[in-house]
Parts: sequence; C-alpha cells; structure tokens
Amino acid sequence: MATDSQDKKKQSVDFRVKATWLAIAKMYNALGAAHGITHSNGFVLLNIDKEHGTPATKIAPLMGMEARSLSRMLKTMEEEGMIYRRHDEKDRRKVLICLTEAGKVKREASRQVVKEFNRRVRQAVGEEKMQLFFEILDQINEVVESYKLPALSLDLNEESLAV
Repeated sequence: MATDSQDKKKQSVDFRVKATWLAIAKMYNALGAAHGITHSNGFVLLNIDKEHGTPATKIAPLMGMEARSLSRMLKTMEEEGMIYRRHDEKDRRKVLICLTEAGKVKREASRQVVKEFNRRVRQAVGEEKMQLFFEILDQINEVVESYKLPALSLDLNEESLAV
C-alpha cells in the first residue's frame, strides 16, 4: 500500500515527467540494443541531416544537452563508426557531423522505433487528448522558461521538505 508521502510525490509534475521519460528511455534502450545503439545515440542520429550533415554546435541545443556531454558522445559514436566529422566547404571554421552508411542504417532503425511508439501512443490516447497533452507540455515549458526562485528566505526544516 502506498504511503501518503509516495502519493504526494506521484502528484508532483516533475516526478511524473521524469518517471515517464525514464520509462521511455528504458524502452528505447531495450529496443535499440538489437541495433547497437542507445536512446541517446538514436536521438543524436535523428538530429543529424542525413544528406548534408549538421554543425556540431546545433546538435547540443536540439537535444537540451551541454556541449561537453555531447562531445564525449560524438567521440564514442565516431569510434563506433556511426558518424564522421568534416569541415564545412563554405565556412572552414564549422565542423559538420555527418552520418556514415552504418549511421544511416541506425538512424533509420531509430526513426522507425520512434514512429511506431508515437503511433501506439496516439492510438491508445486519441488525437484530442494528444493535442491537449502537447498544449499542457508547452505551458509547462513556458513556466520553466519564466520560473525564477522567489527572493525570499526559504524555510528548509524537515517538515517543510516532506513532499
């Protein structure tokens, strides 16, 4: 039987979003394992233009990652033969991340898994609820973007910390 504290946590927006995202990531990792990719690799592959490549500086913001974390991931993906780097012909200062043939195959596998997952969710939830869900997520993102910690002293005793 769930305790009152556990019930309160489950009503927290961040708890539900994170728990759901972790479940999705776990599912993607399990499905991607057959293709030798993680959910993070698949997300990177999906954010690389398959014909022309994508500037390395554009990928991190698309994924909500720090450039340092992405750099390590790109290095590993390059070592595993999914991507390669080349300088932009127009601006030699830019480095483009490009897909190898193996990367294109893994990108397509990722694309198919994402499409199927989205199809199943839409089928289970319905289009009207999906539109509402996206509107709510957009509103939550607006709150996140505008959120500032109050300039007041916080009461951090044990009782106030119990969520």
